[in-house]
Amino acid sequence: MSDRSILLIDDDEDDREFFLEAIEEYNPEIRCIEARNGQEGLDFLNAEKIRPDIIFLDLNMPLMNGRQFLLEIKKIDHLKHIPIVILTTSSDNKTIQDCLAIGASYFITKPDKFSLWVTTISDYLNNHSFGKSPELK
Repeated sequence: MSDRSILLIDDDEDDREFFLEAIEEYNPEIRCIEARNGQEGLDFLNAEKIRPDIIFLDLNMPLMNGRQFLLEIKKIDHLKHIPIVILTTSSDNKTIQDCLAIGASYFITKPDKFSLWVTTISDYLNNHSFGKSPELK
């Protein structure tokens, strides 16, 4: 049984559903926690004793956007080590470079088809040895 967990921060309900289904296909034992904006994500992280192994973060959200969240989490000693993958509709090179410069670990442009969600998320997690026990690889 996997003890891995992911925090997904995204205001788009459809995109959260695609992501959760892609994770379910990748490894149904990974625990996914959802937040609808950066403030909700920070509130969860500050309130819970559980620390996700990785955070997937959208950029364009109400209340607290992804950039603001990224800047805030990097100020918190017990949270700043958590890898943050930007998962957004943007593919602009300046946006990518800006996010990496302020602390994002990786940048993924959201796919436009569900099959690509599965491939994209699986490829990232496989390349970072996340969430699959050796017998499942």
